[in-house]
Amino acid sequence: MESVNEGVAENIFEKQFAKQTVFSNKDIISPHHVPAKLPFREKQIESITHNLSGVINNSKPNNFFIYGKTGTGKTSTVKHVLDQLNEFITKRQLSVYSCYVNCRSHPSKYKVLLKALRAFNPEKDFLGYSSSFVYEKLLSFAGDNNAHAIIVLDEIDKVKDVDELMYSLSRGNDELNQGSITIIGISNNLTFKEKLDPRTKSSLCEREMVFDPYNATELREILMERTELAFKEGVVKDTAISLAAAIAAQESGDARTAVMLLQRAGEIADIEEKYIVDDSLVEQAKVSVEEEIILSMISTLPQQQQLVLYAIAQLSLQNPTFTKINGEEEKGVMFSGEIFEAYLRLAKEFDARTITSRWYRQYINELEMYGLILVTNSGKGIKGQTRLIKLGFDPMKIKSALEKELFKSF
Repeated sequence: MESVNEGVAENIFEKQFAKQTVFSNKDIISPHHVPAKLPFREKQIESITHNLSGVINNSKPNNFFIYGKTGTGKTSTVKHVLDQLNEFITKRQLSVYSCYVNCRSHPSKYKVLLKALRAFNPEKDFLGYSSSFVYEKLLSFAGDNNAHAIIVLDEIDKVKDVDELMYSLSRGNDELNQGSITIIGISNNLTFKEKLDPRTKSSLCEREMVFDPYNATELREILMERTELAFKEGVVKDTAISLAAAIAAQESGDARTAVMLLQRAGEIADIEEKYIVDDSLVEQAKVSVEEEIILSMISTLPQQQQLVLYAIAQLSLQNPTFTKINGEEEKGVMFSGEIFEAYLRLAKEFDARTITSRWYRQYINELEMYGLILVTNSGKGIKGQTRLIKLGFDPMKIKSALEKELFKSF
């Protein structure tokens, strides 16, 4: 007689479960993990802590803005300080409240205010009420409870009506006899503040802080600490850690890139059933991580800069060719002026405001700094002075990634 288990296929996950792995705790080598210790950000932690310390004495802290490229520890540092603050105020039962808002998910004044109000009043649902009603309720929460509300706005440049939001929140304190609202803005865009309305800038009274990219030595130490907790002992070679740190430092100074390189190298080791993570696996990981990082970076760019890059990608797909003075041809090269004209047409299609030529040049410089485009001066043999621009990555992938962002935003 056939047994009950005969002919029953083994569960497909049993084989995976039985496999050896190089990881001991894979979550720690994830770019989303916020470590308890943040090396090389001690000065920034001290500065943010000092700025917020007014709330423990029942006074309003200054608003302040944090700038820096992706992966420089801005968000992790702010969250670390707020965790410490929440621990302190809970022990002493102080009326201090904080709320973290990802502005990429909440890209309007109304959505930001609603998110904050829900965080401070979790037992009530204010969905469907007008923006002015939600704003008044937020002020009432601070004033009626003599509460200090700290609102962290990550990727603040993603808010469409950011001037209105900043002006309302900063001037709201003028209506409060007690309590306060403090803004902590975080942006990857170093020139974000310059685009604000003068009224908004004058009402903010903010402090500013720039997070510089990590260098190779700093990235190596960060990876060493993560590796000790994330991988089994002895499976990751020191040279692999150094290589991942060097690649990330050379390309961006981005800690997330460095972490992702080691994470992906470990995943490749598991798939290929290798039990040592060496330089060759980091090199393999670099190919897929580089593309992922670039596509992720695109989503963090300001909308106007996305339009500029979209214009470059569209023109690149038309296979432009530049003829050098010696007769040689180089494919994919475009003139700066024709890109600007294409950008103006796109802005009109998306019904978006247009930037000036000065801001356009600034955006081109930043896109070059991020490694998304290659820029050279025209030199001799071309009438006038212009810049030659070439996209650094597959234009179809760049265009596709930008369309997801732009069609969502406009």
